[in-house]
Amino acid sequence: MKRLPDSELDVMMAIWKLNSAVTRVEIEGALSKSDEWSPTTILSLLSRLEKKGFVKVEKNGKQNVYEAIVSQEEYLQSESKSVLEKMYNNSITNFMVALYSGKKPTKKQLDELQNLIDTYKGE
Repeated sequence: MKRLPDSELDVMMAIWKLNSAVTRVEIEGALSKSDEWSPTTILSLLSRLEKKGFVKVEKNGKQNVYEAIVSQEEYLQSESKSVLEKMYNNSITNFMVALYSGKKPTKKQLDELQNLIDTYKGE
C-alpha cells in the first residue's frame, strides 16, 4: 500500500471520520478549518485517491459520491509496519526507546504495554 502525502491523508481522514459514502461538500465540511481547501483542490485530491485505489466514486444525480475502499485500520497497520521496518530495523524495543527518549513512560502506559505483551504471549 502506498504512503499518502499529507494533503491526501487529510482528505482520507475526513472520509473515515464521516464513516459513509460522502460528497465533496461533506468532505470539505469535515476538513480542518485551519486549512483553506478550495473545491478544485479537494476534487483533484479525490481523483488521485481514486487512482491509487483508496476511494471509489459513484455518480448520484449530478454529484459524485465518494466511499473509502481502504479502511483507516488497514492504512494505519500498513504505515506502522513500514515505519517500524524502515526506521527502527523492525525492532519494537528501538521504537519504544525513541518514543520515550528523555521521558519516562507513565505507569498507565507501562501497564497497557504489559497487557499487550501478556495477550500476545498467551496466543
